[in-house]
Amino acid sequence: MHTAYITHPSFLLHDMGDAHPESPARLRAIDDRLHAAQLFDFLGHHLAPEVTRAELLRVHDAAHVDAIGAAAPLDGLLRLDPDTYMGPHSLTAARHAAGGAVHGVDLVMAGEAANAFVACRPPGHHATRNRAMGFCIFNNVAVAAAHALDAHGLERVAIVDFDVHHGNGTEDIFRNDPRVMLCSTFQHPYYPFSGADTASAHIVNVPLPAGTDGAAYREAFATRILPPLDAFAPQMVFCSAGFDGHREDDMAQFGLTEADYIWITEQVMAVAAHHAGGRIVSVLEGGYALSALGRSVAVHIKTLLGV
Repeated sequence: MHTAYITHPSFLLHDMGDAHPESPARLRAIDDRLHAAQLFDFLGHHLAPEVTRAELLRVHDAAHVDAIGAAAPLDGLLRLDPDTYMGPHSLTAARHAAGGAVHGVDLVMAGEAANAFVACRPPGHHATRNRAMGFCIFNNVAVAAAHALDAHGLERVAIVDFDVHHGNGTEDIFRNDPRVMLCSTFQHPYYPFSGADTASAHIVNVPLPAGTDGAAYREAFATRILPPLDAFAPQMVFCSAGFDGHREDDMAQFGLTEADYIWITEQVMAVAAHHAGGRIVSVLEGGYALSALGRSVAVHIKTLLGV
């Protein structure tokens, strides 16, 4: 079986302005690197469908879903929060981003793909149950995780969030749902200034200081993420796959490299192989230094492919 690569043309049309770091160029950089690394033809290519309202309502309040739909502008940009804007194509892109994550679950659960990577925008892990924030409109990985539980009957799923920012929206959504383990590593103190003191039996937050390099990150991941994740024995593993902890990315101050993203992916795959039949759905979050993003996603996908 192949790795499913799920994307949609609408993701290139979501545009928050020329100066915004979360830009269409991010997906172009990934596409270019996959071709340069000769990985593109090894993937199973799938178009992301639109998410349904019922799928969104598993994790978002109806008021939030309705407000986003009503706010979508016909032209220009509408500001949702200091960092997050909607243009004329943003609502369509957000619906396909969440729908692509759901489709990844369906493909993997049906045995049509060994695992999946969703190359989507806007990202999702800052979107709470009732608020868009931090470049995020709907919480794509949360929608997918809830789909795995409710549509496919799984009892335990895990989300490994290795974006450099805390997955506050995902924590907000699943704080009271012990079926979902969230494991989030992040720079602290840093945006969104959360997660340092909100851990629980199924919310595993690992705040790390600015300047954390690959060796320190791996030690923290191995000692603080892997033991509870293994004990939880998830039946499917999701990645909130942010690559903004790369040392070339000036969005934050971590010092990770492509080798570290390979290592993270290998650890997640080992857990999934042991407990979940290898089932992984990885959903793109951050990563804003274009060359580093393309290279990091390429090695992440190459590792998922096993080539």
